Amino acid sequence: MNPQTSPGTAIPQVIPAADLPGDAERFDVVVVGFGIAGGCAALEAARSGARVLLLERAAVHGGTSSMSGGHFYLGGGTAVQRATGQEDSVEAMARYLTATSKDPDERKIRAYCEGSVAHFEWLEALGFEFERSYFPGKAVIQPGTEGLMFTGNEKVWPFREEVRPAPRGHKVPVPGDTDGTKLVMDLLRDRVEEAGVEVRYETGATNLVVDAGGAVTGVAWRNYDRTGVLACAAVVIAAGGFVMNPDMVAAHTPALGGKLFTLGGTYDDGLGIRLGRSAGAALEHMDEPFVTAPFYPPSSLVKGLIVNRRGERFVAEDSYHARTSYFVLRQPGAAAYLIADSDHMEEQRMPLVVLKDGYETIEEMEGGLGLPPGSLAATMARYNEYAARGEDPDFHKHPDWLAPQTNGPWGVYDLTLGTALYAGFTLGGMATTVDGEVRREDGSVIGGLYAAGACASNIAQDGAGYCSGTQLGEGSFFGRRAGLAAAARGRGASR
Repeated sequence: MNPQTSPGTAIPQVIPAADLPGDAERFDVVVVGFGIAGGCAALEAARSGARVLLLERAAVHGGTSSMSGGHFYLGGGTAVQRATGQEDSVEAMARYLTATSKDPDERKIRAYCEGSVAHFEWLEALGFEFERSYFPGKAVIQPGTEGLMFTGNEKVWPFREEVRPAPRGHKVPVPGDTDGTKLVMDLLRDRVEEAGVEVRYETGATNLVVDAGGAVTGVAWRNYDRTGVLACAAVVIAAGGFVMNPDMVAAHTPALGGKLFTLGGTYDDGLGIRLGRSAGAALEHMDEPFVTAPFYPPSSLVKGLIVNRRGERFVAEDSYHARTSYFVLRQPGAAAYLIADSDHMEEQRMPLVVLKDGYETIEEMEGGLGLPPGSLAATMARYNEYAARGEDPDFHKHPDWLAPQTNGPWGVYDLTLGTALYAGFTLGGMATTVDGEVRREDGSVIGGLYAAGACASNIAQDGAGYCSGTQLGEGSFFGRRAGLAAAARGRGASR
């Protein structure tokens, strides 16, 4: 079946506002989805005086947000940055995000950066504190409770020459990469309840109610075999991405199909995006995935070199793991090999990339990998010559990660798609304003409809520039803005 017409891409029917029963329940704001974005939207809407209903299809709060490791991408001079001596500014953060974003929305980036310190303080006011400490190593996530590390390509060329590097990956104070965001989500649930938000679990939105002028004025819902429809002045859709919907993935982001492990929850099925489409929402960056197969720690492996089937380097190996993966998947056959000598072959502690074999000579390694005769020998000779000088004229790898790979035997890690465990999620979604208002294709705003989180396109980074912590950071930040804007509309309608 053509993915454009398959069941998973079907657009729900809208319900005419004229069909709403006179005794329908009424709220100022309805939020769809209780992940980080929806929870923040509901909390801010309620705190500003709106009567808020939060619908969540699952039996508990959290959504896919609770599955993340707990990084929030924040900067501009947060308390953790200041306490650890890491210099940063709003201007530097904005310049970096603009440089690494695809079709950057400079107004959103500017708002995010200017509001980053205040948002950091808002998050801590939920009831936790980021540890005032810094992890200097190369890792996917801090091994302990360290509050700050680099989670992007700030120190990678050309970005380090354009903008002074600063670490912005703020981690929730939970050791390792489990249950980090669950702490935040549990606190957010408590604050939502205190603010008087009505939360209905195991209840999902099924359709939007739209008036004759195209504005959204209500929501239809389902709870097992019970259904209903309610009226409201504003709807905030924060129902996740579409990585768990194979039809939508095939139609929009085929790079995530087949051999990749999908990072998402059951309800990352794109329904929120399709609800938005039913009311006329435009979509942005739907073809952009985040994909990664980390090959570190240990960080000593970063000092090795990565080659493709032609025996050629194609990326600076000190790139953040998402950027490296982005370029691996664009090589012939999505094949690549990480080579390190005996001085740098510590035991890998995150085996998403398997050790292919060990080789006593470069010639043996070249033959074992099936590379063109002489190709690897030439590549390694050039790499080693310049690494000994602390230089990399080809890809400008930072001197901190340069070291000759001359002490055999050599080990080879297989970064090839289908052998290494790549994982990914979607980055695209509904087009929105800086306050979460959903746009149509002509740029006009759909009255009463807002979106945030993984079903909205906000900072719009591509996979090569993605920084870990962006999803939680911008999801919570723009979720708050959407909730405030929706509440203002709701209060105005109730006067």
